[in-house]
Amino acid sequence: MLQPLLPEQVERSVGAATTPTARLVLALAAVHAARVAQIAALMLDDVDLGNRRLTIAGHARPLDDLTLKLLTDWLDHRRRRWPSTANLHLLINNQTANTTGRASNHWISAPLRGQDATLERLRVDRRLEEALPHGPDPVHLAGLFGRDEKTAMRYADSARSLLEQAAEQHLR
Repeated sequence: MLQPLLPEQVERSVGAATTPTARLVLALAAVHAARVAQIAALMLDDVDLGNRRLTIAGHARPLDDLTLKLLTDWLDHRRRRWPSTANLHLLINNQTANTTGRASNHWISAPLRGQDATLERLRVDRRLEEALPHGPDPVHLAGLFGRDEKTAMRYADSARSLLEQAAEQHLR
């Protein structure tokens, strides 16, 4: 059964995200439930600041205030650091700025390595967080995160179990 993160685990990861890149990556995993490979594959065209939309793995999502701020901070940093880059990937680094390749999953994950709340755990936690207040509805989860029904069912089943455990503890 999938388990939610504890608030202090999330807080430690937030504290470890000290660069514009790390803060944006953390938000993409924790708010938008994006996988590391999906984050690495993001292109500049996937960001529509004017319409407050972000497309992750072909699924358009509204941009919340936090992610919008972190995106604009990252894009400002990217523009100042590599003003002449031709790389169209959203996230670039010193190795990829002079190429057209994407940043590695390893580089993207590095700032939270060693934390309890890794990018993968934050992604899982976000899906559970969505499933708990809305009930274990796999259709809602599949539509919100653009996931297949099997994955949505797994999250719904975990949410159902967590809700049942909470109800049992409340009755005691």
